[in-house]
Amino acid sequence: MAWTLEQLNAASPAEALQMLDGLYEHSPWIAEAALQQRPFRSLAQLKYAMVQVLNGAGLERLLELIRAHPELAGKAMVAQALTTESTNEQSQAGLTHCTPEEFARIQQLNADYNARFGFPFILAVRGPRGTGLSRQEIIATFARRLSNHPDFERAEALRNIHRIAEIRLNDKFGAEPVLGNDVWDWHERLAQHSDPGYAEKGQLTVTYLTDAHRACAQRISHWMRDCGFDEVEIDAVGNVVGRYKPATPDGKYLMTGSHYDTVRNGGKYDGRLGIFVPMACVRELHRQARRLPFGIEVVAFAEEEGQRYKATFLGSGALIGDFRNEWLDQKDADGITMREAMQHAGLCIGDIPKLRRDAARYLGFIEVHIEQGPVLNELDIPLGVVTSINGGVRYVCEMLGMASHAGTTPMDRRRDAALGVAELALYMEQRAARDGDSVATIGMLQVPGGSINVVPGKCSFSLDMRAPTDAQRDAMVADVLAQLEEIAQRRGLQYRAELAMKVAAAPSAPAWQHRWEKAVDALGVPVYRMPSGAGHDAMKLHEIMAQAMLFVRGLHGGISHNPLESSTADDIQLAVDAFSHVLEQLAAE
Repeated sequence: MAWTLEQLNAASPAEALQMLDGLYEHSPWIAEAALQQRPFRSLAQLKYAMVQVLNGAGLERLLELIRAHPELAGKAMVAQALTTESTNEQSQAGLTHCTPEEFARIQQLNADYNARFGFPFILAVRGPRGTGLSRQEIIATFARRLSNHPDFERAEALRNIHRIAEIRLNDKFGAEPVLGNDVWDWHERLAQHSDPGYAEKGQLTVTYLTDAHRACAQRISHWMRDCGFDEVEIDAVGNVVGRYKPATPDGKYLMTGSHYDTVRNGGKYDGRLGIFVPMACVRELHRQARRLPFGIEVVAFAEEEGQRYKATFLGSGALIGDFRNEWLDQKDADGITMREAMQHAGLCIGDIPKLRRDAARYLGFIEVHIEQGPVLNELDIPLGVVTSINGGVRYVCEMLGMASHAGTTPMDRRRDAALGVAELALYMEQRAARDGDSVATIGMLQVPGGSINVVPGKCSFSLDMRAPTDAQRDAMVADVLAQLEEIAQRRGLQYRAELAMKVAAAPSAPAWQHRWEKAVDALGVPVYRMPSGAGHDAMKLHEIMAQAMLFVRGLHGGISHNPLESSTADDIQLAVDAFSHVLEQLAAE
């Protein structure tokens, strides 16, 4: 029998503790402390209460919890001495049916892991979907995590312990993230389409107007029709546009969406999460035969990443009238112009100017996106409310010194170009940290024609600087460029710095940010506010209408633009619920 939250809130302390028995392996003290926060508004709030208990525990208690867990396919499993919960989980993952080779490999990994970290390897083997990881996935994860830093690995073990507890809690309360599962499955199915050269390697790459890209557009359009959208089209730049009409013909529209193209060998969730979450919400409205006072326009933007052609934000740019005809003459690596690619795809180039939206017909633009960073993951918080999309600048630079013999040139007579850049890199680290939420990076650093026994006479490098406001960004840029000048003067160097890109910050519209905050709070999870360091389609729409974004926690340290990019069905369910809540707020207004 499944428990209810009402029963948990009304139960005596002993009864409530018994209801939560077995969530954390041999550690009832976690649930006992969390129950002091009753009554709970949601299971999500209860889950976070237990996270807080562990956050307040000392290191020794955390290690005690980790060491209370059995090894995967270890001695306890062989001796049938696992807890009921662990037996069920290891069985679902097929660990009780390992081949002799797999069993031997896991035993060796267990030994190596314990020797390195001093505690057993912990993995939520039922995975992000809750249905179980394959043995191959488990072994691959085991091997990969062996190389982690001990501090990071301890934190990763605890995050997996929380995920194990989340799944066990769902089982006890009969809670299934039905819509989260559907959205998760859409990601998996869409990821079957990948460009040649990558598909054969099992890698996900979808670049503008390739066969895989066009297959994705067709698949999304079919799903939109299945969800009950009234109108679905693929427009003149390849955007897939679905419209769910308002209750009255003169109603305005809420625009939402994100991109479906990917970086090379990328992840399944970047961009696509922002397409599928609102699609699930529209499907629920359609199933209920409900119309809202406003319509919903979901746009799967055809291009955001700039992978095949140099143009970026091509899909969202076209909607604000920012499509430049000179882009049509850009060539890809095979010499195919964008114009030729669009004609081959059957797109009507002459209709591109007609795509420009009249902002007066829209309430605003909102976007759901995987965080693409470690912050929510480290805080064990499922959702983040975006306060601003950082403004950024990029420079392509050279530092010029004097190449000389590494053995015969005294240290006080050198003009080392690489050391000048190294000094600048350390300054940038300190300067960005001073703001708290600025970031600065030298991502490219090269000594052209360098030799092991030659003092570098030339160093090519890049500068990337971002901040939540243009003023904050510009102040940092001014300081960094002044430091570059000072370093060059002091070291007898020369430099060249060419501005390669400058994009304005896109602060969230206060009213829309507040709606996201109310939605997140209603779910019983913390309202965490954060800037976005990455660029998003919302930046383009920001130029003509109000916008605000919601971030969803990623797994594996929040990694993105990477095959390991992922999220759980439970976190996706919370995103769907938050989106639905925003729709209800707007309807009530």
